[in-house]
Amino acid sequence: MKIIIALLIFGIIVFVHELGHFLLAKANGIYVEEFSIGMGPKLFSFVKGETKYCLKILPLGGSCMMRGEDEASDDERAFNNKSVWARFSVVFAGPFFNFIFAFILSLVLIALIGADVPLVLSVESGSAAEEAGLLAGDEIVKYNGDSIGVGRELYVSDYFEPLSDKEVPIVFKRDGQKYETTLLPKKISKYYLGINYSNDSQPATVTVVKDGAMDKAGIKDNDVIVGINGQSILSGEEFYKYVSEHELKESPVEITYKRGDKEDTVSVTPIKNEYYEAGFTYNSNYRDCNRKVGVVGIIKYSMLEIRYQIKSVILSLKYLITGNVSADSVAGPVGIVNMVGNVYAESSQYGLLMVFESLASFCIMLSANLGVMNLLPIPALDGGRLLFMIFEMVRGKKIDPDKEGFVHFIGFVLLMALMVVIMFNDIRNIFIN
Repeated sequence: MKIIIALLIFGIIVFVHELGHFLLAKANGIYVEEFSIGMGPKLFSFVKGETKYCLKILPLGGSCMMRGEDEASDDERAFNNKSVWARFSVVFAGPFFNFIFAFILSLVLIALIGADVPLVLSVESGSAAEEAGLLAGDEIVKYNGDSIGVGRELYVSDYFEPLSDKEVPIVFKRDGQKYETTLLPKKISKYYLGINYSNDSQPATVTVVKDGAMDKAGIKDNDVIVGINGQSILSGEEFYKYVSEHELKESPVEITYKRGDKEDTVSVTPIKNEYYEAGFTYNSNYRDCNRKVGVVGIIKYSMLEIRYQIKSVILSLKYLITGNVSADSVAGPVGIVNMVGNVYAESSQYGLLMVFESLASFCIMLSANLGVMNLLPIPALDGGRLLFMIFEMVRGKKIDPDKEGFVHFIGFVLLMALMVVIMFNDIRNIFIN
C-alpha cells in the first residue's frame, strides 16, 4: 500500500507537469503526437483525434511529444515552426502548472488546519529575546534581513545562517503596530541529544543532527521517540516537557524509538555543545498553534507557502553547491517514493484526515520542488530550453536546431548519468536506514 500510494502521488505530480505542456501546446495549435504518463513499456494506449494517449508501467516520468520538437519539420503546426513566444509558453507551462497544483493544495490544507503564522510562542526568562523586548503573541515580519511570511521561514533562516555573536535585526507586529528591535544572541553551553522535532501534540518524529548523540547511537531521520528513561512519550510536546524538566548531563539516557513497526531501545550519551541562542520559540507549522485566517488569509498564506517552498529549494541548491549541505540529502525518484511511504506509514495510525494532511503537505513540497528544478538553466530540462529561447529573442533569429539539439542531447546523457548516481544513493540510504 505504501508503494502504491507513493507511486500514485508521484504519477499525479508528473501528470500535472506534462498536462501544462499539453494544454498550452493544444492552445497554440501545435501537433501533439503522444501524451504519456510513466516510463518504460506501455500498459495501455488509445488514440483520440491526432494524439495517442499512453499509460506506461513506471510512474516516474512522462512526456508530451510534439511534432518538430527535436527535429526539422515542414508541418506548419510543428513545435519549432511556431513563434518563440508560443514555444516559450508551452515549455514554461510545465513548471508553472506544478506551482499552480501546489497552490491549490495549499488552499485546501490551510483551510483545514490554518496557517503557520510566524508567531512568538514563548520567550525564555533572561534570554536575548526578552532583552530585545519580544513577547509571546508577537508576529515576526522580518528576521535578520529576510521577509518572513510563514513560521518555517524562521527555521530556514537559522538553519542556513546559524546565529552567531552578531546582532539580528527583527521587525515584528504587536496589536496591529509594527516595531523594530535588535536581538543579540547569547552563547549557550549545554548537553544535547542532537535531534530536531515538532513540539506539538503529534508523535515525536525526529530529524537527526549529523554526528550528534542520537546519530552516534543509531537513531535515523523519521524515527519516532516513544519513551525516555522508561517513561512513555506520546508526542513531541511530552518529549519537550521531559527534557525541559530533566536537565541532560554527560550520563547516558535510555531512548525508546519506533522505526516502522519495529520498536527498540538504545543508550544515548548527550554531547556538550556550544551555540548561540535567540531564546524564543515560534510556530513552525505546529498544528495546535496554526491560526484560522479566513478566505482572504487562506489565499494570502497559500501564496506565501509557495514562496517558502521555492525559497527553500533555491537555498538548498545554493548550499549544496557550496558544500554546506551533504549530497546524501539529495533524493531521486526511489528516495521520494520511500519518503512518501514513510509519511503514509507514520500518519495512517492517526486516521484518514491526518493521512491526507501529511500527504498533501508532502505533495506541495514535491510539486514546487519539481517546478523549480525544471526551471534550472540546464540543457534537456525546461529551463535549458527556455534559455535558448531567450537567446533567440535577444538575437532576433533562431539558433541552429541541430546545434541546440546536440546540446540538449549531451545534457540528457549527463542527467541520466546523474540519475543513476542518485538512484544508487537512494537505494543505499534505504538499506542503511
